[in-house]
Amino acid sequence: MGGSKHSGGGGTTTIQYEHHIVDHHTRLMNSAEVDYEDLRYESPYDNYTDIDVDVAFFGTGYLISSFPSLYDMYGKFMAGVDIESLWDTVLNGTIGAAEIGNLTAAEGLLLSDEIESNVLPRFEEGMRDINAVQTSSFVIGKSLIEAERIKNLAKFDAELRYRMVPVAVEKWKTHLQWRESVVRSYAEIVKLYFSAKMDITEYNYSMAARDTLWPFTVTEYYRTVVGTLNGAQESRSDTKGTSTTAKVIGGALSGAAAGAMIGAPTGVGAPIGAAVGGVLGAAAGLL
Repeated sequence: MGGSKHSGGGGTTTIQYEHHIVDHHTRLMNSAEVDYEDLRYESPYDNYTDIDVDVAFFGTGYLISSFPSLYDMYGKFMAGVDIESLWDTVLNGTIGAAEIGNLTAAEGLLLSDEIESNVLPRFEEGMRDINAVQTSSFVIGKSLIEAERIKNLAKFDAELRYRMVPVAVEKWKTHLQWRESVVRSYAEIVKLYFSAKMDITEYNYSMAARDTLWPFTVTEYYRTVVGTLNGAQESRSDTKGTSTTAKVIGGALSGAAAGAMIGAPTGVGAPIGAAVGGVLGAAAGLL
């Protein structure tokens, strides 16, 4: 059996191994040494390319400083907004939309067609029946019909635009919410950028550290192979001046004393307890 001896002031410790364990360990050491020499300078992290967060977020050649700051965005979209001016802009844009004018024009055509097709013919027929076509009443009557057309058209246009006021209110609210959401989204993007920047930077450095420390990593595994016998060893300690017989006798006496102490409170009888303890102590002395 293989082994080694270590001497100290109180005795000698001998560590012994079975021959087949030593043989297997030797073969394992030889194989591990070859692998160690082949692998310690073959880092798998050598070809790692750092991840560029700025390119991923902004594109090639741009940095976060290339874009407006968060405070600038807040100033443009929130702090610098004139609510009244925004309301006027939204209201005028809503009620003054081209669609409103087109609807009013279409309604005017319908009214004109109704007047020319039905109202005026009936009016003229009635005025002829009373021989009033050449009178001023005929002219005044046609003027009143036209005035009614203009009034109905203006009423239609006013009602249409009035109905658009609630729509303008909702659009105005949406504009305000949109401005706030722009600033919030911008802040979240900035926050996400710096979070990703720290994580990726840490990851890049960790990969660089793994590449640099790769020889030590392989060495650590090799050191583990060298120390595998630590899990398959047996050790004996021989103290100077103490023989195996003396150890057996001492263990028996100690066991007998312990057995007597244990047996007395349990009612087993001190002699029986001492005998059992003596056997156990003698057995322990042989180990």
